[in-house]
Amino acid sequence: MQPVGGGREAAVFHGGDEHIHAGQRNIHSLSSKRNRSAEFLSPPATSFQRYTTRSTAKELAMTQTMKRWEMSEIGRHALELREVRIPEPLPGEVLVKVAAVSLNYRDKLVIEGGMGLPLEFPFTPGSDFAGTVVALGENVTRFVEGERVIATFAPGWIDGPPLGDARTPPYRTLGGVHPGVLAEYVAFPQEWLVRAPETLSDAEASTLPCAGLTAWFGLVEKGRLHAGETVLVEGTGGVALFALQIAKAHGAQAIVVSGSADKLERAKALGADHGINRTTEDWVEAVYGLTGDYGVDHIVELVGGPHLAKAVQAAAINGKIYQIGVMEGFEIAAPVGPLMLKNVEVHGIGVGHRRALEDLVAATDRAGIKPVIDTRYPFSDLSAALDHLDRGPFGKIVIDLEGQ
Repeated sequence: MQPVGGGREAAVFHGGDEHIHAGQRNIHSLSSKRNRSAEFLSPPATSFQRYTTRSTAKELAMTQTMKRWEMSEIGRHALELREVRIPEPLPGEVLVKVAAVSLNYRDKLVIEGGMGLPLEFPFTPGSDFAGTVVALGENVTRFVEGERVIATFAPGWIDGPPLGDARTPPYRTLGGVHPGVLAEYVAFPQEWLVRAPETLSDAEASTLPCAGLTAWFGLVEKGRLHAGETVLVEGTGGVALFALQIAKAHGAQAIVVSGSADKLERAKALGADHGINRTTEDWVEAVYGLTGDYGVDHIVELVGGPHLAKAVQAAAINGKIYQIGVMEGFEIAAPVGPLMLKNVEVHGIGVGHRRALEDLVAATDRAGIKPVIDTRYPFSDLSAALDHLDRGPFGKIVIDLEGQ
């Protein structure tokens, strides 16, 4: 893995995707149109064939329907794999044949509790996918048929600050307000997609939009990570293992904290310089010992709640903490003394914008970053995949639509 320039434990609640962000005032109507465009077994649109490649046209000539996971109310019991019409791309949209969907802990929370979001039913969960463009609506210029693409987690957040305000932080994401991606085909505005990394498979590429981008946005976009610094990651879930690889790609030292000796050994095999077993020792004291009381420059905080206090204690002078997870609660707490006296910066990370995702894609190809996939499940085994999230995977869980 070559250095790049600066520019749980696996069921960690990817709080980056839980933090409200990227409000889009101008695209909600497109989302509503998208829902209406794929009504249950509606008659196929006659103009659809004009936009398809020959191979897709031949395939769709046999059947104009697809399978899609939908729920008519909140709760895992409401999940159904239904047959619906393949959506027609509207002007400015592309139709993508989905190859893989990467699950985030947030998906489970949306399915089981709704997270207080204004979901429109029937609702399709899931935010992260990779696939191939098979058809174009009118006036599409960003992509051509046959290109491999991945989703942007927060549609409309192109660059710069999120688009919400103090009263209403933005949270218009795929699989949460906007329709999700657990479907054989999706049709989205071209601005919602990014070209996939050339060096990754579809399954690997599907893990970038949320977990990968969250780690990148904290360490690189906000933290300006550089060689010689020290990064601490909590757990061995998707965000944590991306943070580990990003740290090593930038020439930084990496410390992994976990409650599993086996997972610590696997993290070391990925490049971790040190592993701390939080069940057998005080991990903050262990950090002091490893660093000669210097502390850690960057902490990827994936637990939340009162656990932030430990991150503040472990942080170096002028250290940076990236608050991402909320496994121990949404109300965080930390001692104000060391927070102030050490000049610690705490950054709330709400995943990231499209430009940062494009930077991550480029870095992935250049540095040889390889997402870690614990298990792949067929499209029909969504329930088993969600159960695996509860158990805590090492890396990511991916739904494979190609091998179903």
